[in-house]
Amino acid sequence: MNAKEEIKKLREEIEYHIDRYYNQDEPEITDYEYDMMMNRLKKLEADNPGLVTPDSPTQRVGGKASKKGLKPVKHNMPMLSLRDVFSKEEVISFVKDMENALENPEFVVEYKIDGLSMSLRYDNGKLIMAETRGDGIEFGEDVTANALMIDDVVSQLKDPFEYFEIRGEVYMTNESFDAVNKKQELMGKKLFANPRNCAAGSLRQLDPQIVKERNLSLFIFNLQEARGREFTTHTECYDYMKSQGIKVIDNYKVCKNADEVWQAICDIGEKRGELGYDIDGAVVKINNYAQRSMLGSTAKVPKWAVAYKYPPEEKETTLLDVELSVGRTGRINPTAVFTPIRLCGTTVSRATMHNQDFIDELDIGIGDTIVVYKSGEIIPKIKEVVKSKRPSGTKTYRIPDTCPVCGAPTHREKDSSNIVCTSLSCPAQLENHLINFVGRDAMDIKGFGAAYIIDLCREGYIKDISDIYKLSDYRDELVDKGLIGKAKNTDKLLSVIEDSKSNDANMLLTGLGIPNVGKTAAKTLIRHFESIDKLMSASIEELMEVSDIGQISAKAIYDYFQDDKNRAILLRLKEYGVNMSSDSKSSSDKLSGLTFVVTGTLPSLGRKEAANLIEDNGGKCAGSVSKKTNYLVAGENAGSKLAKARDLGIEVITEGELLNMINS
Repeated sequence: MNAKEEIKKLREEIEYHIDRYYNQDEPEITDYEYDMMMNRLKKLEADNPGLVTPDSPTQRVGGKASKKGLKPVKHNMPMLSLRDVFSKEEVISFVKDMENALENPEFVVEYKIDGLSMSLRYDNGKLIMAETRGDGIEFGEDVTANALMIDDVVSQLKDPFEYFEIRGEVYMTNESFDAVNKKQELMGKKLFANPRNCAAGSLRQLDPQIVKERNLSLFIFNLQEARGREFTTHTECYDYMKSQGIKVIDNYKVCKNADEVWQAICDIGEKRGELGYDIDGAVVKINNYAQRSMLGSTAKVPKWAVAYKYPPEEKETTLLDVELSVGRTGRINPTAVFTPIRLCGTTVSRATMHNQDFIDELDIGIGDTIVVYKSGEIIPKIKEVVKSKRPSGTKTYRIPDTCPVCGAPTHREKDSSNIVCTSLSCPAQLENHLINFVGRDAMDIKGFGAAYIIDLCREGYIKDISDIYKLSDYRDELVDKGLIGKAKNTDKLLSVIEDSKSNDANMLLTGLGIPNVGKTAAKTLIRHFESIDKLMSASIEELMEVSDIGQISAKAIYDYFQDDKNRAILLRLKEYGVNMSSDSKSSSDKLSGLTFVVTGTLPSLGRKEAANLIEDNGGKCAGSVSKKTNYLVAGENAGSKLAKARDLGIEVITEGELLNMINS
C-alpha cells in the first residue's frame, strides 16, 4: 500500500472512531489504539506534505455539535485539544523546547481527567452558559440546564468581575458509575461500558433530571478568558477559583525542570489506580499566561502544553476458578473467575477463556497469577500468565470430557477448537435455544423473558420449541404456580404467543437456530423457497443456488432438516397452527443483488424498519460502508458513513428514493 492509499484508509478509520467517541459516546477501540492510528497518519502527512488536506482529522479538533435537540452555541474561545506524547524522551524534548523559547519557564503537571470537556461562562459572577466542546473551534452545544444539575458547578461567584470563562472536564466517580450500572441492571437496560461514556452520554441528555440522578462531577483545568481582573499564572487563577468554591484538578504540581516534570508524571502513574475516578494521562503546561500568549497555538493544539498518555492499563490478579457454561449449540464456554480488580473505571472479576486451545497456548492453571487488560476499554481479556509466581503443583486447566450441565459426554468438533455436549436434550442447550427462538430477531414473542423460560423448562412444561404453543392448555396450572405471574400477566403472554403463529416463515426459520442461518439468511432462503416445507425437501445443491449460501451453510441446513427429531418438532409446530409460508405480498426481488447501508435519521422510517424493508425486497443491509456497498440511504446527521461513501464513490440516496426503487 502506497502512502496516498494508507493516508486515505487511515483517515476513513479515524473519522469513524471520532464519530463513535465524540458524537455517539460509544468508542470501539482504546484511546491508545486511536492515538497510534493518529500518530501514524501525522507521520505520513509530515513525510508527504502535498497530501495534507484541510479536512484531515489531524487538522481538526473533536467531533461535531450534533446531539439532536441540544442547541448549538458559538464558542467565544476555541476549546482546543492537546498534543499527545508517549515517552520520557518526548516529554523531556518538550521541556527543553520551552526552556529554549522562554526565560525560566515554570511547568504545572496535573491529572488528565477522562471525561467530557465543558466550558462555563460567568457574566458579573453569574453563570450564563455551559457548553460542550463540539468541534472545538466554532460550535459546541448548550448544556446549561444540565450543568446546573452537577453539584460541582458554581452558579454564582463570591467575588465577581466583568467576565470569566473557564474550562473543565465532566466526569463520573467510580462509585457513581457503579451505582448507575447497578440501577441499569435492575431495570433490565444496557450497561454503560465505562465512566467516560456514561458521563458524556448523561451530560448530553435532553432531561436535566437524568444528569442529577447520575451524580456527575466536574474538575476545572483551565482559564479561557478573563475581563475585569488579571491573573499572572495558572496556579494564581487556581487559587482564585478555589476561593470561589470552584473545584480544580487535584494534586497539581509546579516543576522547574525536566527531571521534576518526569518525576511528577511517574508519581501520577503510580497512584492512578488508587484514585476514585479515571484519568487517561498527565498534562504538562506552562504556568505563566504571558509566556503562553507568546508561544500561541496551531490550528488544533496550544504550543505551551502536552498530554502524556500512559500505556493501556493492565493488572495482575489470581485465577480462582474456571466456570463452564453451555451455549445453544452445545458449545462449552470456559470463563475465568479471578480476584476482582479495577480496570478502566470498572471492577472486573471475569474474562472469557475462549477454548482449550487458548488455555493451552497461555498455559493457564487455577491459582496462577494472570495479567488482565481491557480490549477497547470494554471487554476484559487475559494477556498472559506470570510464570514466576506460579504455585507449586499448578497444572494447565483442562475442560472436562463430560457436560457440566447434563453429564453427557463431550467431544471436540472436527477442524474446530470447540468442545461440545453430545446430548440433544441437554437442558442448557434447550434453555438457550428457546431464548433465541422467542427473541426479537426470531419469533419476537415480547414479554417471554429468560426467567420464564428457565422455570417452564425446569417444571417440565417445555421440552422443545413446539411446546411453547401448548402452554395455553396448562393456563390454570401456570396461574396457580405463578410461573408467569398472576392471571393477567399469564393471559397477556399466552395471547402474544398465539399472535406469533401468524409470523412470516423467515422469523420461524431464524428461531430454529440452524448454524449460519441468521435473520438475513433466513429471509433470503424463505424468499427463494417460499415455505419451510419446500426448504425441508431441498438438496445441498439446490440450497447452494441461493445467494450467499455456501457449501458449509447448505450442509448445516440440509443436516438439520434430515434429523428426525427436528422434523417431528416442525410437524407439531404446523399442527399447532404456526405459519410455515412467506407472505409473498409483502416481498419482492426488486433490490436483489444490492447491498445498502442506512445511516442518520430518516424522515419516517426507523433504521430497523428501513433495513427490514430492504431485506423484504431482496436486498442486503450492512452495518458499515465498504466497496461492496451499492447505496447509502442517508438521513439527517449522517456522520462518517456519508463521508466514507462519498470517498468511495458510492451512490447516496434518500428515504424517498429508496421507496421509489421498491414501488416503481
